[in-house]
Amino acid sequence: MDESGTDSVDKMPVGARVRRLLGYTWPYRVRLGIALVCLAIGSGLGLLYPAYFGEVIDAAFKDKNVDALTEHSLTLVAIFAVQAVFVFFRHYLVSWVGERVVADMRVQLYRHLVTLSQTYFHKRRTGELLSRLAEDVGKIHGTVSSDVSMAARNFLSLVGGVGILLYTNLQLTLVMLAVVPPLALATVFFGRKIRQLARKAQDELAQANAELQEGIAGIETVQAFTREDHEVQRYSVSIARSFDLFIKRVLAGAWFMSTSSFLAFSAIAGIFFLGGRMVATDSISPGDLTEFMLYTMMVAAAVGAMAGIWARLQAALGATARIFEILDTRSDLVEPDTPAPIGELKGHVSFEAVGFSYGDRDASVLQDVSLSIEPGQTCALVGSSGSGKTTLARLLQRMYDPSEGQVTLDGVDVRQFALADLRGAMAVVSQEPILFSGSIRDNIRYGNLQASDAAIERAATLANAHDFISEFPDGYDTKVGERGVQLSGGQRQRVSIARAILRDPKVLILDEATSALDAKSEGLVQDALEKLQAGRTTLVIAHRLSTIRDADRIVVLDRGRIVESGTHPDLMALGGAYSELVARQAEVAA
Repeated sequence: MDESGTDSVDKMPVGARVRRLLGYTWPYRVRLGIALVCLAIGSGLGLLYPAYFGEVIDAAFKDKNVDALTEHSLTLVAIFAVQAVFVFFRHYLVSWVGERVVADMRVQLYRHLVTLSQTYFHKRRTGELLSRLAEDVGKIHGTVSSDVSMAARNFLSLVGGVGILLYTNLQLTLVMLAVVPPLALATVFFGRKIRQLARKAQDELAQANAELQEGIAGIETVQAFTREDHEVQRYSVSIARSFDLFIKRVLAGAWFMSTSSFLAFSAIAGIFFLGGRMVATDSISPGDLTEFMLYTMMVAAAVGAMAGIWARLQAALGATARIFEILDTRSDLVEPDTPAPIGELKGHVSFEAVGFSYGDRDASVLQDVSLSIEPGQTCALVGSSGSGKTTLARLLQRMYDPSEGQVTLDGVDVRQFALADLRGAMAVVSQEPILFSGSIRDNIRYGNLQASDAAIERAATLANAHDFISEFPDGYDTKVGERGVQLSGGQRQRVSIARAILRDPKVLILDEATSALDAKSEGLVQDALEKLQAGRTTLVIAHRLSTIRDADRIVVLDRGRIVESGTHPDLMALGGAYSELVARQAEVAA
């Protein structure tokens, strides 16, 4: 499946989906095998006690034998004690495997998500993906942690109980088995209905979570426009839709449980009637009837439990559909089978007749762009919004692949490098740098996870960040908050520059790195950027043209095409698009 997500996992047979889900238990097969042995022994012991209960009844009411009553009662206690030991180990081991499988699935899902291209994330909202990680995987939790064990235990009780009943009394057993065909039909009908409703409900809940995440992420805008009630109403509508679907699923499950319960207990009532007549005519003893009834109730309980497990399994299978759909999605950025070695890069960047358009848009973003940047040069991209500046930088990082032409690094098409090697040779400093909740030290170390504290401080010093960091009571251990909200814009920029310095990239991308800063902060950041650019091939995306006057080359883009290229003096002398941009900015500043 590609990132369009058009292929549906619903086409996968239920059995195949269950096998795939249970496949996650294979690494823990030893623990699971021991658990199954404990389960088999415990279930086998459970099949013994109805027979001894029958002996207890006959010893007490028929034979009036106190010694036999004592012996059978003590035997029952011994059976219960031994069974309890095996139940303990079965429950612990199965629960351990279940928790481990759910944890593995969450990690695998996240590991797969971070490999998908930007195209995938542009088509899906963050809240929806978070719902898949939390809600959908949570739905599977009960299935793999307890339901599988319970299903196996009840299946053994069902098969063993029916076998003993057939051997004990064929006539009464046939009465009990009369409920099996209608129960099977009810299972198939309600199971399909529950699975469909469960999936729809999970989709609606994912939609609601997506809207919740958007509202919280944009809380400043929500409050600034006094749209609190509007956001709550929007979320409430989505929650109401998911609630209605969940209730329909619960209703289908309730009908299923009540139907199966009625059939099972009706069979028990019929057995009580026929068995009572047999006791009255001395065809069987009271102990035999008690034994038969206990086995019947064991079988009925197993059938009822299996019905409940089946309903929960259908709900879980509805959740697996979206999870497997994500796991089966393949990135549209194909990794080369034999990646080219990255080696010692010089940093020569070239765009050769590059054309590009986003998949969901008809208009081209870039058209026939050819541009060569020599090693160590600084090339600035300028132009109006939507002219294609940022897209060029994304193509260089291979966040997307060009629709036409190629992007090369030291003469090698970037598609020939492993993505990790290509991006590892680059660093980005953006207009709104993303800092992760944690300490300043952790955020700088993000550029090189093996960096020492001394290297982190050297990078911060070069980025003009050491002084303000040292003024905090906790210094480099100061928490920055979510997205770095505890720091000012200039401070966030300098921390991100320190992070880039620590990465020691050969190619540097500066995306509007100073456009949102005041004059003092801009001066500090600009000085840090100059240190960072030294000896590195730098691609600068700038709106504030005063910051790129000294660039080795300035390229003017308009509607996806290069219209001018040269140094600042050359372009000013030309009197074309660049000089108009400079004049316009000077007029706005005045």
